[in-house]
Amino acid sequence: MPSGIVPQIFRDNGGIVWERSTDFVPYPVALSRMEDTVREIRADGAQERIWLLEHPPLFTAGTSAKEADLFNPRGYPTYPAGRGGQWTYHGPGQRVAYLMMDLSRPHGAVPERDLRAYVSFLEQWIITTLARLGVQGERREGRVGVWVVDSRTGAEAKIAALGVRVTRWVSWHGISINVDPDLSAFDGIVPCGIREFGVTSLRKLGVTATMQELDAILVEEWDRLISR
Repeated sequence: MPSGIVPQIFRDNGGIVWERSTDFVPYPVALSRMEDTVREIRADGAQERIWLLEHPPLFTAGTSAKEADLFNPRGYPTYPAGRGGQWTYHGPGQRVAYLMMDLSRPHGAVPERDLRAYVSFLEQWIITTLARLGVQGERREGRVGVWVVDSRTGAEAKIAALGVRVTRWVSWHGISINVDPDLSAFDGIVPCGIREFGVTSLRKLGVTATMQELDAILVEEWDRLISR
């Protein structure tokens, strides 16, 4: 396996281990490693982990995905994800954060065994991270993910997605934020089953932050939110 795929620890303060892969990580590799980590956390009390990465172009199907919502004119690989939600695109220019967390204990203001509160925390993590970059992210009733309104066009679009799976109260999968992906790749699916709205990215909104700059903000905002 290329060394850039193997996650490298860039932060370990005795609590959550933060890791990052610099090469594109094939989806089956990510799934396998998440499964192993979840097992270690549950069985052996291993440290929780947040893994930052990018995937090569691919589509994943959540447990509610409909075959009619997949078009895939470019023939990208498709994978069942086992997480909640519907179809999602992953690819270069999109920051994916996979979180393997023991939800049987509290995390900041998130009570133990409260999946709804955990998902809300992840949404707030994305929103406060975007705010640091001058982007106003918002929740929408009945729509999963984080949404923005382009002030230049008035168009509403999705900038970040999330999907969570829980195994014996250990979470896996996580979030994705569109930094500068090929937005036309999303035309191969109905993203998250929502036909009425499009997708956008930081770059399309005029934000030129690098992946490393985004990572640093994600760490800072996680620490700030979890300490509340």
